[in-house]
Amino acid sequence: MGRSKRPLLAHLPPSTVPFQASSWVHADPRRQPRTSAAPSRPRTPALSAKPIPSPGDPAVPVTEDLIRRNAEHNDCVIFSLEELSLHQQEIERLEHIDRWCRDLKILYLQNNLIGKIENVGKLKKLEYLNLALNNIEKIENLEGCEELTKLDLTVNFIGELSSIKSLRGNLHLRELFLMGNPCADFRGYRPFVVAALPQLQCLDGKEIERSERIQALQNLPAVEQQIREQERAYCLKRAKEKQEARRKLREEHENKENENHPGFEGHWDPGIGATSPSSAESKDLLQAPEVQEGEASRRKAEDGEDDLEFWNKPSSFTPESRLETLRHVEKQRKDQAKLSEKKKKVKPPRTLITEDGRALNVNEPKLDFSLKDDENRHQIVLDLAVYRYMDTSLIDVDVQPTYVRVTVKGKPFQLVLPAEVRPDSSSARRSQTTGHLVICMPKAGEFITGGRQTCKSVESTMDSSREQPDKRSKPTEKLEVDPSKHSFPDVANIVQRAEHTPRRVRPAPRVLPREEDPDFEDNPEVPPLI
Repeated sequence: MGRSKRPLLAHLPPSTVPFQASSWVHADPRRQPRTSAAPSRPRTPALSAKPIPSPGDPAVPVTEDLIRRNAEHNDCVIFSLEELSLHQQEIERLEHIDRWCRDLKILYLQNNLIGKIENVGKLKKLEYLNLALNNIEKIENLEGCEELTKLDLTVNFIGELSSIKSLRGNLHLRELFLMGNPCADFRGYRPFVVAALPQLQCLDGKEIERSERIQALQNLPAVEQQIREQERAYCLKRAKEKQEARRKLREEHENKENENHPGFEGHWDPGIGATSPSSAESKDLLQAPEVQEGEASRRKAEDGEDDLEFWNKPSSFTPESRLETLRHVEKQRKDQAKLSEKKKKVKPPRTLITEDGRALNVNEPKLDFSLKDDENRHQIVLDLAVYRYMDTSLIDVDVQPTYVRVTVKGKPFQLVLPAEVRPDSSSARRSQTTGHLVICMPKAGEFITGGRQTCKSVESTMDSSREQPDKRSKPTEKLEVDPSKHSFPDVANIVQRAEHTPRRVRPAPRVLPREEDPDFEDNPEVPPLI
């Protein structure tokens, strides 16, 4: 049997494009869109049994959450779902779909690890079923899909071609794709399918003509005999492949156990290694960081060589080889995750306040900000450009007299203020348009008056009071009430209002000279000064 290097998988769109029967596509669960050339060896897929999975195989079950996540176009409602796409999900078994989605008309299941067609017989409205690039080895359990019009089984492992007779009850079946299967290489493959399914109009993307159908019906007995002989030979070859796959799995399991338990009966054998596990661990802990990094790089190089060797190793294209490839890729993912966890170092907590009590400027979330001093209102305003669509519950604001701290998703933003502020009078608001956080912090020693918001300084008031001591020392006039009078004082006339006359009419004060002045001379002829 010819062997070739392990090829990669070419992803097909939801509607599989027909291709030449001579082309061959192989599966790789890494889902990289790369195509491979057609190998010269014969195809050797399985016949009737599901591939032998080993313990720990990654399998994705069909859950309600999985279906809802792929039903967003139907508002995540699954009972009325008419189209569902579950391709490239590493699904190994079909289940629950026929109970949860009874109204399905289109179902995409290509590029998975499905080994058997099951649990779809109750989908009475199903019109198109895509099962390309799976591990299916027999056509079965589709009799209940009464409205099935198109069936795509491209690149599977169908070797029992006579199983297509189970599709005779699907009277509305018009298109069938079997290219890339082992049965497509059988002599008389197309005439047998055309004669076995009289309702079929198109096979592998090629329309069936009337003359072709008449000729296929005439030669059906001889062609059917050829098909049965080829199926029998394929069964023997497939049995050998299954036996070889079981042997490889057994050897891998034994090697894994030997690696995990190097001693006898689970006890450590001193002759195997020079050091015990505890001493080896302590030695690793005592190694210098440079030595550990060098060892990590060496292991990484060895893993890269093993990976290259695995992909260049000749392998037959079987359901077991697909599962083996998936196991290898999952093992690589786990090793990479462990390596990244080892490399990941716990960052020391960021210093926000020094030992001497001095606050530091920190911008760990790397946000844009602006700080301005509003002299008119005597306050400091901080505008922080917080992420627009981030929930406000992830923001924590802490205003202190000398600094302000904003924690955004656990990352601190701290800024030292140019002047002392009053935390109890500070306010924080967030814009609904831009998402920016605006923090207003009134300065300490300032007070805001109502109305026009004019501010007066306490220190300036005290200075002015010191400069004018005579104003405070001036005695104040008090209101005296005669105790002999028991009636209440007239409150309305407490303050006597002086009648103000206009300045133009008011006479000028008359200055009378004093007689004591020695230079005063009273001349009666001189008129008085006005």
